[in-house]
Amino acid sequence: MSKNNNDKEVVELVVCVNHKRYKQDGEMLANHLNVRQVKDLSEIGDKDLALVYDNDGLSLVGGKLKLQGDFTSMVPRVKADMWQHELIARAAKLKDEEGKLRAMDATAGLGEDSLILAAAGFEVTLYEQDPVIAALLKDALIRARKIPEIKDMVMRMKLVEGDSIKAMLDMRDCLLSENKVVSNMPDLIYLDPMFPERQKSSKIKKKFQLLQKLERPCFNGDEMVSAALSLNPKKIIIKRPMKAEILGNRKPEFSYKGTSIRYDCFMKN
Repeated sequence: MSKNNNDKEVVELVVCVNHKRYKQDGEMLANHLNVRQVKDLSEIGDKDLALVYDNDGLSLVGGKLKLQGDFTSMVPRVKADMWQHELIARAAKLKDEEGKLRAMDATAGLGEDSLILAAAGFEVTLYEQDPVIAALLKDALIRARKIPEIKDMVMRMKLVEGDSIKAMLDMRDCLLSENKVVSNMPDLIYLDPMFPERQKSSKIKKKFQLLQKLERPCFNGDEMVSAALSLNPKKIIIKRPMKAEILGNRKPEFSYKGTSIRYDCFMKN
């Protein structure tokens, strides 16, 4: 732990490999993130963070807290058509549509909502701009392919580490260019800007306190909505807290409401 010029504590992030199977993965991740690699967690400060490879895969560790992307708990929610009871699946349904449907999860996080979309039959491209979260999600997807109940669903999920706003604007520019064909144009765009903001730890789940310490990329909800609308997909879904304001300058055609969240839906013009 160190301090910058403003005397603000800066959290150091390192990579630590505790299983020889992940030796090369650890080196590649440390180089990708431009962070140092340590042999033991005793080499870092008490309030610093470590991406740790052990027998269970990749985890983000800080003090006594540990966060790992893991789809195991999602199995009961998606197997045997149980996904049909999920509010997001109801919101994502496209009437009278057959064949392969593509979805873009523009704010993938740890991918749980994307798994439900994949269970519903969508080919899902997951965009995650934060490289640490993307690394956790990538590892979770690799392990999920070994779970028989969800293997086929996971194979319909493709992770892209990058800025989804830029990706959408690039698609828009291609559409506006003559003789350009966009083969991966999404039928559905899903936005979840509900990631916990930097707030008092008592208000968020303990495991997400680790992510609060990361210097995450800036998020502009209105800009993201504008980029999604510019593609005019068949449907856009925005996940919002129940009492939160509408994002963007357009009122949704309808909303699916739960007890604490809602899904605002925008249909193709």
